[in-house]
Amino acid sequence: MANTMQFDLVSPERSLASLEATAVQIPGADGDMTAMPDHAPTITTLRPGLLKVEAPEGSSEYLVTGGFAQINGDGLSVLAEKAIPVAEVTRAHLDQLIEDARASHEAAKGGDDQTIVDDAAKLLADMEALGSHMSL
Repeated sequence: MANTMQFDLVSPERSLASLEATAVQIPGADGDMTAMPDHAPTITTLRPGLLKVEAPEGSSEYLVTGGFAQINGDGLSVLAEKAIPVAEVTRAHLDQLIEDARASHEAAKGGDDQTIVDDAAKLLADMEALGSHMSL
């Protein structure tokens, strides 16, 4: 069993991380999960939350708003809708993310598909909870 795995985190704006990691906690759509070296191959969607990376050089955290994670035998790749290192997150960032989620929810209310309305409401609740969780 290897002690580390390749971890890559990218968003449309930039590549945020490419390093050897010992464990990565992922905010999966169906619940948090931790990927470690030799993890079973898995693909999951992400919900808004904190992605936590443990590496031999130390740990790091990123705020992600959604996206996908692919785990294979020797690594983990995350394609995030939006990702920001936690050290760079400000109250203004969170306020904008919450406002964007609120606008999506309001727009969805005008449609006929209750599933879309429910998904938008969940996104809004997740973003608001994230702000509380980060104490910003």
